[in-house]
Amino acid sequence: MAITNITVIGGGTMGNGIAHVAAQHGHNVTLVDVSDAALQKAMATVTANLDRQVKKEVLTQADRDATLARIVTNTSLEEGAKGADLVVEAASERLEVKQQIFATLDAICKPECILASNTSSISITTLAGGTKRADKFIGMHFFNPVPVMKLCEIIRGLATSDETYAEIKALAVGLGKTPVEVQDYPGFVSNRILMPMINEAVYCVMEGIASVEDIDTVMKLGMAHPMGPLALADFIGLDVCLSIMEVLHDGLGDSKYRACPLLRKMVAAGHLGKKSGRGFYSY
Repeated sequence: MAITNITVIGGGTMGNGIAHVAAQHGHNVTLVDVSDAALQKAMATVTANLDRQVKKEVLTQADRDATLARIVTNTSLEEGAKGADLVVEAASERLEVKQQIFATLDAICKPECILASNTSSISITTLAGGTKRADKFIGMHFFNPVPVMKLCEIIRGLATSDETYAEIKALAVGLGKTPVEVQDYPGFVSNRILMPMINEAVYCVMEGIASVEDIDTVMKLGMAHPMGPLALADFIGLDVCLSIMEVLHDGLGDSKYRACPLLRKMVAAGHLGKKSGRGFYSY
């Protein structure tokens, strides 16, 4: 099946980035969110990012205009997804929210439509189990910022068919991404490695081993990371980091995945990182 029409559910940071990349590479995109205000904000972000690409001479003005022309918005899930060849869900990282979305999509999408989740940690098999098309269900974990980052983890659920995997792998390559095949285990590969590192950095802060700045400096200069783990945690969102640690701990049952008490305390205080103006750093 040729994937021409792509619906993206959720206009937040990941959703608008996925819509941007899909439209830039020639696909017709419908971006769905719950309110016109959210969609206007999403399109303003897409426009600003495309303008930045034009300024850097990555895109021509004509390419920029054509990309925007391929994106339409809709506040109705039913209307926005009914003609899709592929739906990519990029809603909030909560199991019950995603399950509700996919139950609706399963009922309204055409039988051949592939359903994908951009989840960073929730089980693809669990999400697929709530639909009648588990063979056409897959994970597409993009990385932020989507127009820049090349990696796409493609997660196979227990019932994901080889045909579905092949179609989504080919699509990812067509979007300019480097796909990596991942089996369905908590945290996949990226977050199973990254989040315990971030969590251990938070423990180093809590135990007074070094300052926030010095911990990040060690990892940047000693390990050649482009960004320190605590600055990265702020960029991701401390609430998201905590949620993923809880998924790892619940799913794997190993105490090494226990979230640091300081991380829990900061989230409880509303210090979520860049998006709230305060995390390990102030913004």
